[in-house]
Amino acid sequence: MKRIGIIGGMSWESSAEYYRIINETVKEKLGGLHSAELIMYSVDFEEIERLQHEGNWEKLTIRMIDAAKRLERAGADFIIIATNTMHKMAEDIEKNINIPLLHIADATAEKIKEKGLKIVGLLGTKFTMEQDFYRVRLREKHGIEVVIPEEDEREFIHNVIFKELCLGVIKENSREGFKKIIGKLIKRGSEGIVLGCTEIPLLIKQRDVPLPIFDTTEIHGKAAVDFAL
Repeated sequence: MKRIGIIGGMSWESSAEYYRIINETVKEKLGGLHSAELIMYSVDFEEIERLQHEGNWEKLTIRMIDAAKRLERAGADFIIIATNTMHKMAEDIEKNINIPLLHIADATAEKIKEKGLKIVGLLGTKFTMEQDFYRVRLREKHGIEVVIPEEDEREFIHNVIFKELCLGVIKENSREGFKKIIGKLIKRGSEGIVLGCTEIPLLIKQRDVPLPIFDTTEIHGKAAVDFAL
């Protein structure tokens, strides 16, 4: 079994889900008392969130490279970043380490392609929905077109993520708001919905959506186990 290195804490709520999913999947595959060999470097998300909203991606990149190097020195055989947004600097991280990085968008794209879908709606932070690093990778590397919500809807999703989900707060009215936005994405041609923030699966489940959803937390965690084994 390869040793998984996890850059976590963004937020710890979703990192806890990663830990659960990874260990449950190892147990399912190997049985008995088996669990995952992993190392997690968990950051202080208060600082990360502040730098994100200041647009200081250069400093964030330095922090992420440092975290990856720490995991490599600690003995990780490969790395996953337990958040979608911080894959913005995935390529910079890869250039500065000597072990593989398992990209969340690639793992998600494989599941989308398995279902034969070509167009998906994307929910996530404003950074993930609006910037190129995620949508362009899906389109150019995997041939998957991405539809994103309207500007006011993106603002709503972003606020729910940072002001509720990252704090472990689940509100029914927020779930209903997400469901309305998803309904609009479906009308615009989405064949599936990517939950492109690792906190969103705390709020939205498959029962809430009439089309296939792609829970990036679960997909990424299980892909890490497949790679480790």
